Amino acid sequence: MLYILKLLVSVPAGLLLLIGAGWLVARRRRRPGYWMMGVGGASLTLLCIPWSAAALLRSLQTSPALEDPIRDQPQAIVILSADAISWAPEFGAATVGRLTLERLRYGAHLARQTGLPLLVTGGPSRSEIASRAELMRRVLEQEFGLAVRHVEDGSSDTLENARASARLLAADGVERVILVTHAWHMPRALSAFRSTGLTVVPGPTAFRDWPELGLSSFVPSARSLQESSWAFHEWLGRAYYALRPDDAPAVQAPGT
Repeated sequence: MLYILKLLVSVPAGLLLLIGAGWLVARRRRRPGYWMMGVGGASLTLLCIPWSAAALLRSLQTSPALEDPIRDQPQAIVILSADAISWAPEFGAATVGRLTLERLRYGAHLARQTGLPLLVTGGPSRSEIASRAELMRRVLEQEFGLAVRHVEDGSSDTLENARASARLLAADGVERVILVTHAWHMPRALSAFRSTGLTVVPGPTAFRDWPELGLSSFVPSARSLQESSWAFHEWLGRAYYALRPDDAPAVQAPGT
């Protein structure tokens, strides 16, 4: 049931369903059906525009770039997983996806700056043999030359990432961490990790800037639709946290 609800409000599936429903309604009631198709089509087009996608992602980028990694005396660095590639024949096995690699690159940068131990977190998806955390460990050790202290490979979402990571860190007496994830994912990730009692320093990466002002900024693109879908996923996740206080943390403003 939850999967169906997520599908109905997701982008672009929800809008495509609205357009399809409008077409069916128009066969009996033309005006309401045309309105449904028009709203769905216009919304889908708007979300494909680079300027719109940038505005949505930037609305989530509330944590500034980390200027002094050691100021708050963190004890470890936690890197959250994102995507993975289940079939990468050029590597001979599955590997991390582009989003995860962006997080790993910044996490490795911080690890070299601070010398802090690394924790990677993320379980497997249905199509992957190895967990995302295990894929992250391989990349960090084989390509970045960094040791990984903890591999949390049983979680399936951000809240589970936080709870499972906190248990591993507690065994080492770690209470203060730098959390690495995308700038637009940071608000929800901060909320989840701080709900475990950890003191969390946000380490956002891959900030979305405004596109250059020009004709191309308003030409619909598949990439912009993907970015809009990420933003909607984050806002829906934050709404879910707010509506389920018994099962998820309340959304907190970064820095609180």
